[in-house]
Amino acid sequence: MKHRALIVGYILLIWFVISFVTNLIGPLMPIIIQDFKLSLGLAGFLPFSFFLAYGLVSVPGGMLVEAKGPRLTILVAFVLNLAGSLAIALWPSYGTAIAGLFVIGLGMALLQVVVNPLLRTAGGEAHFAFFSVMGQLVFGLASFLSPWAFQLLMERPGAAGSPLVWVAFYWIFTAGFVALILANQTLPLPQVELKDDERAGGWSAYRELLARRDLRLFFLGILAYVGTEQTLANWMSQFLATYHGISATAEGADAVARFWGLMSLGCLLGLVLLKLLDSRLVLAGFTVLAMGCVGIALFGPAAASLWAFPASGFCLSVMFSIVFSLGLNSVPRHHGAFSGVLCTGILGGAIVPLLVGVLGDAIGLRTAMTTVFLTLAYILSVSAWARPLVRNETVSLAQLLSQTKPKPKPEA
Repeated sequence: MKHRALIVGYILLIWFVISFVTNLIGPLMPIIIQDFKLSLGLAGFLPFSFFLAYGLVSVPGGMLVEAKGPRLTILVAFVLNLAGSLAIALWPSYGTAIAGLFVIGLGMALLQVVVNPLLRTAGGEAHFAFFSVMGQLVFGLASFLSPWAFQLLMERPGAAGSPLVWVAFYWIFTAGFVALILANQTLPLPQVELKDDERAGGWSAYRELLARRDLRLFFLGILAYVGTEQTLANWMSQFLATYHGISATAEGADAVARFWGLMSLGCLLGLVLLKLLDSRLVLAGFTVLAMGCVGIALFGPAAASLWAFPASGFCLSVMFSIVFSLGLNSVPRHHGAFSGVLCTGILGGAIVPLLVGVLGDAIGLRTAMTTVFLTLAYILSVSAWARPLVRNETVSLAQLLSQTKPKPKPEA
């Protein structure tokens, strides 16, 4: 395809933007609490508004891609992102932040829906697996850099103690989304032919799927995972500041960055383990380790908490993909519609952090964050009751090692 490298680079840039903007919320939480004098419960509405939008638009977004194609879908997404960012930048207040994050969340959800089929078409089906992994690496890199960028902003001379310093990010986002809108209208984006497992499906498919008990259970699994991930990412720095006196804008932000960085590294180990072991066993092992890390993070001393929070990100790394694949492999048809319902489980990123914030005001943040043990316990249960029609293909360690050895060159 002509301009393949340019279009693939543009899609990878979209992945970077999605991750950077989304994962800035966690480091921002303590400073927004301070600037607007918020209770923990009110602060919990910040990620709630963002991830509520994610959950609500996943299925309609798939229908928009089918009906109008990728260019218009991306345009609508970037216009929403621009509107939300500009509102926060122009009128920084608690109410505007809630509304602006909701609108940005709508745009980000639309982008998540469209980028994979567009990447498959632009990069070619033969290269889709390679570019998908590259996209995940870019996504992880942005997650890692986002808290560090916040830390650098807060370490500038005069920034400490100055109110609303963080609004500068939303001016930068505003300018960036204007540039992305212009790029979207000028780049030669290809038409996308959705595969069966990418189609949103008709209402009859959803009615059939919603009658299935296992779909509802897998939906709760995705909800539990995203709720766990966002609770740890969003409340980590506030916890460290409250209980250990650690700066939320320095060491706290650094801990959030390492949380996302180790999550990317965990994915690499997960890829190897999924070649050797049943995915349900891998899920169970990582979940038990995550419970241990969260326990140390919440109840250990400051030094242990500083490493245990990021280490929990390493343990969470494989959960979303395994729960998602177990769900898809448990139904014989309507995989696109099933994916849409599972993606709606991203609502967990809205519900669980808000619940923790409300409980934190009543019983303390440490006790409130033990809610994560309940969500992790549910994920652990998935490894016990899931009965996929198709299991992940495994090989022996010797076979895996033989596959990684370079093949000898044929003699001339």
